[in-house]
Amino acid sequence: MNNAPDIVSFLGMRAIVASPVMRDLLTFVARVAQTNASVLITGESGSGKEVIARAIHHYSLRGSKPWVDVSCAALPEHLVESELFGYERGAFSGADSPKPGLFEMANHGTLFLDEIGELESRMQVKLLRVLDGVSYYRLGGTRKVSVDVRIIAATNRDLDECVGAGRFRGDLLHRLGQISITVPPLRERQEDIMPIAEFFLHQQNPSLAFSPAAVVAMQAHAWPGNVRELRNVVTKAAVVAIGDEIGASDLRLGYTPRVTINTPVMMNAPVPIDTVAAINLDRIEKRAILDTLAKTNGHQQRAAEMLGISRRTLSRKLKLYGAEDRHQAVG
Repeated sequence: MNNAPDIVSFLGMRAIVASPVMRDLLTFVARVAQTNASVLITGESGSGKEVIARAIHHYSLRGSKPWVDVSCAALPEHLVESELFGYERGAFSGADSPKPGLFEMANHGTLFLDEIGELESRMQVKLLRVLDGVSYYRLGGTRKVSVDVRIIAATNRDLDECVGAGRFRGDLLHRLGQISITVPPLRERQEDIMPIAEFFLHQQNPSLAFSPAAVVAMQAHAWPGNVRELRNVVTKAAVVAIGDEIGASDLRLGYTPRVTINTPVMMNAPVPIDTVAAINLDRIEKRAILDTLAKTNGHQQRAAEMLGISRRTLSRKLKLYGAEDRHQAVG
C-alpha cells in the first residue's frame, strides 16, 4: 500500500492528502465535477472547503473557463447585489462607469460562493431566481443579462438549522445542494496531520524537523481550527524553536514552554504546571521511540522513518535514554 501523501494543486492552492477518507473524497469530487449540478460543501472552518471547490472546477469540463470566488461574509450588505450582478453607470453615487457582476465574470465557468449562510434574505431570493435560469438586470440597468454559470457554495453553518430558524430559504438550500459534500475535520483524518505539518514546516524552514514528542502532541491535539490552526502552530513553532528540532513545548498546544534546567526549584515546593507538562512529554517521546523500535525489531533506520525524524536524531535520543547499546546492532 502506498502511504506517501499525494500533493496536488487546484488553481494554485495545494492539497496534501494521505488519509483514505480524503483520497476517497477526491475520487468522488472528480466524478461530481463531470456534471453541471450545483454543489454545497459543508465542514468546519479551516477544514479545506475551498480546496474541494477548486478541485471540482479543476476536474470539470469548465476547467479552462473562468473561476470566480467571493466570500459572502466579506461583502458589506449594501454591496452584495452590485458585486454579484453588476451595475450601470449612474446607478448610484460613484458609479461613473458600468461594471459587470461576478456572475458575468464567471460566465461559462464556475462561481464559488463561500460562507453562503451569511447571505441576507433579499439576496437569497434573487440568487434563487438566477440559479433557476431567470435572466436578471444589472443594478440600474434596462437590459436583461443571461449567464451560464455553475455554482459551488460552502458554509460552516448548519443550514438545515438556519432554515428552521427562518434565516435561510429552504428552496434555495435544495437548489444549492443538488450534490452535497462534507469535508471531515482534521481530527477525523489523522493520517493527514503530519504530512500537512511537514509541508508547512518545509515552507517556513526546511532545515527543521519535528521531535517524536512533537509528533505525538500534534496527533493527540483536537485541532478545532483544522488546517488553518495547524499552519499557524507550525509557523510559530518554527520561529521559537532552538536548534534543529521542534519540540512538543514549541508547539504551545495548551501549555507553556518548559523551564530551563538551570531554574532553581526549592525542595518540597509545588512543581510548576509547565514543568509537569514537559516531563510528561519527555516520557511520551521516550515511549514512542522505544515502542516504534520494538515494532521494527530494533531497525533504527525504519524506526526513524516511521517517527518522521532523522537517524542521527534517533541515535542521539537513544544515547540520552541510555538505550543505545541495546539498539546498535540493527539498522
